[in-house]
Amino acid sequence: MAKRHPIIAGNWKMNKSLRETQEYAVKLLGVLGEVTAIDVVVCAPFTALNVLKNELEESVIHIGAQDMFYAPDGAYTGEISAAMLVDVACTYVILGHSERREILRETDEEIAKKVKAALKAGLTPILCVGENLANREEGKAFAIVRGQVEKDLTDLAPDDLKRVVIAYEPIWAIGTGKTASSEDAQEMCAMIRSTLAGIAGVVADEVNILYGGSVKADNIGELMSQPDVDGALVGGASLEAEGFAQLVQNAVAAL
Repeated sequence: MAKRHPIIAGNWKMNKSLRETQEYAVKLLGVLGEVTAIDVVVCAPFTALNVLKNELEESVIHIGAQDMFYAPDGAYTGEISAAMLVDVACTYVILGHSERREILRETDEEIAKKVKAALKAGLTPILCVGENLANREEGKAFAIVRGQVEKDLTDLAPDDLKRVVIAYEPIWAIGTGKTASSEDAQEMCAMIRSTLAGIAGVVADEVNILYGGSVKADNIGELMSQPDVDGALVGGASLEAEGFAQLVQNAVAAL
């Protein structure tokens, strides 16, 4: 089995002013500036990215965006390109988050284009997949997630696919306080890896698969103990620098 380097990514969603961003970055760097056992990523709103660039660009903490458009430039009012993200020192970008799928009606076809554009620009896409509560109760969770993986990664060469990070986020566990059990998370992440193996063979063992959905400092260790869970995409628990740093430290301790 390939050795995978774990990732903990914080997703601020639509939060934080420029001042709050700068204060957060300084605090986080003060605690995690020497952590290399796990890749730490801060995914911030577009307005905050240049502040993070100024504070974190030369550090071990990575900068990520929460979305991007698939075209390199042009008449796409309100959109941000991959090259623009690279220009503010982003190395990661979240794509296909359930909030964008459900609220903004993003399709798998659009997400697949974004994945390809991110890879072409040298960014690491964090591709989010996951089922809602109705899907799970109807026994369709595996089929829904498998379909998202297959559609969103369509036509990728194995060398490109192994650069993608998958984040499994059961929609019913995002911001609800409900968390899939570590066994549930492992079962789905193992299915995702099996799906990747069907697409690209042994390359699947090199792909990082994260869990997201009410991840906290007190449950990250149990999640990290699962063989196919390679880290986490963290929402609310990433909004305070001290709490996020503790979560990362607990994850490191569980390795």
